[in-house]
Amino acid sequence: MGERCKALRTVMLAALFSVAAGTALLANCRVNEIDLRGPWGQAKFSVEIADDERERAIGLMHRQSLAKGSGMLFAYKTPTQLSFWMRNTLIPLDLIFIDKSGRVTRIHHNAQPLDETQIPSNGKVLAVLEINGGLSQRYGISLGSEVRHALFDPAEATWPCD
Repeated sequence: MGERCKALRTVMLAALFSVAAGTALLANCRVNEIDLRGPWGQAKFSVEIADDERERAIGLMHRQSLAKGSGMLFAYKTPTQLSFWMRNTLIPLDLIFIDKSGRVTRIHHNAQPLDETQIPSNGKVLAVLEINGGLSQRYGISLGSEVRHALFDPAEATWPCD
């Protein structure tokens, strides 16, 4: 009986996973991906999520490299005035500040490794996307670009997941 229960549990979990995966595909959002769009076109990045104090404090520190299509999304529960720095960060980064509607409100290009100069959000934001330095200019990502991710409330998002 124990083996039958294990087999049944495995089948049920697989079915649940399939339904959840199908829902995620229908919603056009995955937690580990973020989409950006604007008059310049579209871009997609695989992201690590930093959504608690510890993860946000460490961020991308001490890393030797970051894959071109990757980044880190700093996610907050409510819009917050933020300030970042590059302490112990070894690679240049673009910091893309995003408001609660999923609109890019500020981009700090090519933040210099190890620089402790404060990089403010210049207003309340819900998220900050860090990508390799120079990529936002290379892609043409600009102020007002729209961002799609599960973090943003579909009722308020300019480009909702649903």
